[in-house]
Amino acid sequence: MPTGRSAWLIAGLAPAAILVAAVAPGLWITAPILAATVLLLVILDGWLAGSCRDWSVQAPEDAEIGQAISIKVAAAFSRTAPTGPIAALDFDPRLGGSGMAHVKLASSTSGGTYDGSVELHPERRGTASIIRAWLRWEGPFGLGARQIGFPVEKQIRIWPDLSPVRSRELQTFLRNSQTGIIARRIRGEGTQFEALSEYEPGMDRRRIDWKASARHNHLYARENESERDNQIVFAFDCGQAMCEPVDGMPRIDRAVSAALTCAYVALKSGDRAALFGFAQRPQVMTPFITDPRAFNRLQSSAAALDYSTAEPNFTLALATLTAKLRRRSLIVLFSDFTDATAAELMIESIERLVGKHLIVFVTIADSELGAFVEEEPSDIATLARSVTADTLAHQRSIVLQRLRRLGVDVIEAPWEQIGYRLIDRYLLAKNSEAIG
Repeated sequence: MPTGRSAWLIAGLAPAAILVAAVAPGLWITAPILAATVLLLVILDGWLAGSCRDWSVQAPEDAEIGQAISIKVAAAFSRTAPTGPIAALDFDPRLGGSGMAHVKLASSTSGGTYDGSVELHPERRGTASIIRAWLRWEGPFGLGARQIGFPVEKQIRIWPDLSPVRSRELQTFLRNSQTGIIARRIRGEGTQFEALSEYEPGMDRRRIDWKASARHNHLYARENESERDNQIVFAFDCGQAMCEPVDGMPRIDRAVSAALTCAYVALKSGDRAALFGFAQRPQVMTPFITDPRAFNRLQSSAAALDYSTAEPNFTLALATLTAKLRRRSLIVLFSDFTDATAAELMIESIERLVGKHLIVFVTIADSELGAFVEEEPSDIATLARSVTADTLAHQRSIVLQRLRRLGVDVIEAPWEQIGYRLIDRYLLAKNSEAIG
């Protein structure tokens, strides 16, 4: 096929042909001769470009949403030095990049092959396909090029982001905390009596056992064993509001990452964790996982949470969840709301749970809304947007305040902080014996 250089060459010959026709009409034959010469050069250059002997597209079988993955393209040509080889990839938009990417190939040190790679950041969970690839390279003169296309049909499973679980900070915390990796009896908190110890300055005075102290004429403090086997349910609203992006990733995926981080800590602490997802109807309800080695089951179930454009049915979902819980549990609900009517239905459904379970409501702070409120009103449109954003922010604060008055623990924070804020609230509830 012709290249851009050949097109410019033909365009440059057009004025010369017009000039010949104006000055010496009898030499009109030179124009088609020049055109035929350029065409022959394009064909010759395309033939000199050689052919592609072999190709391959390498991609990982698994990826995590938001985390970079590398897709490598390699090709071997019949000519030892093809000019400007480039590859184009067509893939599922879940992988990012609007479903299309270009890869420049450079000479490899092994076997005279050419390879290159492109870095993608998956934007949604699920199974994504690399559908097709094209290779294009030019001849030595840059006038003719060859192009081939071939199907790829590679599948990449996109899982929830577990980078917070693997982070050095969390692993160090688990090793050093009282709920560490090694299963042992934990003293100091909880309701189950473990032993008496001499009271020392700095201890909590509420731990003093006054009866034992009176008998021994010395201050003694109770040491209790920390409670285990608490039930924690992470409930996800998969409706329209939670599928809106925040910093390039849907809110539901930010919530899943935070929930799995907290679930990992809970399993390491000897508690039980389960996932529950819903939109118009319940989607996923896992059994309670007790062994940290079965954490991958929670990850697989979280990957099955689907995206929905419908409004969530809180009444049906939370009633279904309540029917499945046989004892008091910690329910962590990840949700968001866009209007007062939807928020009212949500509050009514949550109110029915407060008496039986400990509820933590988690929502991601809307940084864009705050930016609109603080924007300098330079014109009427900006002023109107700022006033509207301020109204929405006020309505949002009213809803969250109503939840707090019901006894719901509310976490509203940027997405980078909700995972660690949730871990803090979980450990606080566990140590204060509020779950069991």
